[in-house]
Amino acid sequence: MSRSPSRSLPGRRAKTAVLAAALLAFAGAGTAVPAAAQTARPAHGPAYLDARRPVRERVEDLLSRMTLDEKIGQMTQAERGSVTADDVTRYRIGSVLSGGGSTPTPNTAEAWADMYDGFQRAALATPRRIPVIYGVDAVHGHNNVVGATIFPHNIGLGATRDPGLVREIGRATAEEVAATGVDWTFAPCLCVARDDRWGRTYESFGEVPELPAAMSVIVDGFQGRRLDGRTSILATAKHYVGDGGTEGGDDQGDTKISEAELRRIHLPPFRAAVRRGVGSVMVSFSSWNGVKVHGHRYLITDVLKKELGFTGFVVSDWNGIDQIDGRPGFTAQEVATAINAGIDMVMVPQDWRRFIDTLRGEVRAGHVPMARIDDANRRILTKKFELGLFERPYADRGLLRTVGSPRHRALARRAVAESQVLLKNDGGVLPLARDRNKIFVAGRAADDIGIQSGGWTITWQGSPGDVTPGTTILQGIRQTVGRSTTVDYSRDGTGIDGSYKAAIAVVGELPYAEGEGDRPDGLGLDPEDLATIERLRAAGVPVIVVLVSGRPLDIAAQLPDWDALVASWLPGTEGRGVADVLFGVAKPTGRLPMTWMRSFDQQPINHGDGKKPLFPYGYGLTYRR
Repeated sequence: MSRSPSRSLPGRRAKTAVLAAALLAFAGAGTAVPAAAQTARPAHGPAYLDARRPVRERVEDLLSRMTLDEKIGQMTQAERGSVTADDVTRYRIGSVLSGGGSTPTPNTAEAWADMYDGFQRAALATPRRIPVIYGVDAVHGHNNVVGATIFPHNIGLGATRDPGLVREIGRATAEEVAATGVDWTFAPCLCVARDDRWGRTYESFGEVPELPAAMSVIVDGFQGRRLDGRTSILATAKHYVGDGGTEGGDDQGDTKISEAELRRIHLPPFRAAVRRGVGSVMVSFSSWNGVKVHGHRYLITDVLKKELGFTGFVVSDWNGIDQIDGRPGFTAQEVATAINAGIDMVMVPQDWRRFIDTLRGEVRAGHVPMARIDDANRRILTKKFELGLFERPYADRGLLRTVGSPRHRALARRAVAESQVLLKNDGGVLPLARDRNKIFVAGRAADDIGIQSGGWTITWQGSPGDVTPGTTILQGIRQTVGRSTTVDYSRDGTGIDGSYKAAIAVVGELPYAEGEGDRPDGLGLDPEDLATIERLRAAGVPVIVVLVSGRPLDIAAQLPDWDALVASWLPGTEGRGVADVLFGVAKPTGRLPMTWMRSFDQQPINHGDGKKPLFPYGYGLTYRR
């Protein structure tokens, strides 16, 4: 997903039978469902409400009863800040989402569950009682929720080369998401990032297709063994297809490559996700050779649905249909083009009423066939039935204890340690001794959860500061060393002298997300970070640079002056995992998921292109002892 709004196993849900007449009596009141209503089942009712019937049969029965307006409603996704519960009931809205930073007040897991249940009650008050499916960008944990576990961004997970770990992270994330009622994550991003200037580079597991394809195992973690499991949520493979290959790393730009190269580089991770049964696919904002993918019937219908055999539903990106003709605001022709191309659900965050009216008009005019409308609904409804939403629509509050739990934070700490890539270690300065040592720590990223977590953390673009509970890298260092070791800190490096045995500079990029993260003019460290490192160097002690960034940075000119360099990526809330590697609690095992440039003018630089890098794809040192 892309924009912020401001810019059948029992127990997955609370055991609430939508079929119960008693439940409907309480649809407009309160959050709690009476115990008597949780097990009641009407003696008679339509076939689609009978959980004993096969999903295919239930879908066809429901589809046969639906009006055109109900079908269009199922194809509509509105943003929570622009739709009310009454709107959901009146317009038969099929899906609601939270954009980045769009949260209830207060921003707690419990408030999320209350909000979700409110929208769900509204959906169940409609004549067909079709539940909504609620989507969020849970791209490195349930990252919109204060207190959730924030895992490393994908670039760091790619460095681990550990698909099993990534599957575990998917499971943990699904537990925290399901606890708030939410059914659907817009993850994983399976882009193959080919240009570090791109502001979404950190959302990629790696620059060669084999790595994102291997890490598509996170789909298994999200969706579980069965979609109707207690902690199963729907996964989304995004952004289909080629968004990591745009010219100049231009976000939402044009990928100007042959079909053979598109298939060789960018399609394999999606093929892998489809084989894993991913439930949804999100279309890319980008173009392929000048044609917006949102209107590309060949790529969406012929390749994805027919050739790859994708049976889930395709969702647009945030107002993505607006961009088909290159002018702001969607037209009737754009709506028809997108739906006929194969998009099943349309993310129209604010202007959803006009979308409903427009699509209705296009169907009645014969520009969009009813067969296409029915196909889209069949795909969407199938996933709703498979998720068990008709039987268990409400948040399972017994899961709330999993949000930010010690078990999940321990998993995140392990992931952080595995993601660290040791790029330089002159004289074996690392690992540092935990006892009888004196260490100076500096840098604006050393004691800042917001910086180390990056974009898509509580807000869309992310921000520095104490945005959510966690352990900063500085705190992790202090927790790791023994009592006989002194750790002093200064943000800018002032106060250091020659009495310290080593200095650690934690520097890098400030948080950003797509668009604002594009850096077409350079990828070097900024003057503040460079000045901090120079102050440490002037003290004459060994300097270890820990680079917190969403991509490789242009540091070749400064590297000879540093004794050690660790690529820490964007580790998330568990900064002690960084300290584990610095002090040898864990050996560095990470390997570069991206080729590291020797100079900015090498961009784009990728494995096998013949350019001489500073560090090649797959590079990573470890400790001898």
